[in-house]
Amino acid sequence: MNNKPYIDFIHELAEKSGEVIRPWFLNPDLDIEAKQDETPVTIADRRAEEVMRELIRQRFPGHGIIGEEYGRENEDAEFVWVLDPIDGTISFTHGSPHFATLICLLREGQPFLGAFHQPILKQLCLGDNTRTTLNGRVVRVREQRELSRATLLTTDIKYISRYQDQAGFDRLLARTGLFRTWGDCYGYFMVATGRADIVLDPIMNPWDLLPLIPIIRGAGGVISDWQGKDAVSGTSSVAANPQLHPQVIEILN
Repeated sequence: MNNKPYIDFIHELAEKSGEVIRPWFLNPDLDIEAKQDETPVTIADRRAEEVMRELIRQRFPGHGIIGEEYGRENEDAEFVWVLDPIDGTISFTHGSPHFATLICLLREGQPFLGAFHQPILKQLCLGDNTRTTLNGRVVRVREQRELSRATLLTTDIKYISRYQDQAGFDRLLARTGLFRTWGDCYGYFMVATGRADIVLDPIMNPWDLLPLIPIIRGAGGVISDWQGKDAVSGTSSVAANPQLHPQVIEILN
């Protein structure tokens, strides 16, 4: 199948959503609301998703859409777009660049294109499960084989004991070289581009996780749920290079 029309369209979605998001970054007039699940949302989140949804409806009217802010439509279609207009809204509202727009295209339920777009730093990372690029340049996971020298990332350590085995995470933390909370999607971007070695999250939504799968896989990495099972149906995630990933899963469990 020729992916180029979809890849070109992803560039357009990234550009148009970025035009919406940029004016609100570090904007003192940005209002922050709380959703029913107590997570934050802003006008930038909502307007960026609205723009992308309208573009999809115009260009691919038979496709489905799953978005964080406006839910699901035609989700049984062969092709379904998965959208997270701002993954890392907390970072966005605090003026940190550790956020991005996530875009995924599913075919028959499987993610075959994934994109990460950081509109402030102008970083567009695209993956198709076999190759990943950053602004057109091929990127790969880092070939780190020693846990004791690995950089471990996660989003929020408070969620680990709520959703997974805290003792397992503590064992992993004790065996890795460096730990930072450069999390949300930015942590997966760092692993895919060879800037960190392991990233994990104890709880994930489909719009958080599905776009990252083709990116990590395309960069030569492995991504699964916390127990090492298929990430596509997972509600948690662990990503690393092929040497470290099985070690991480064993320690966590």
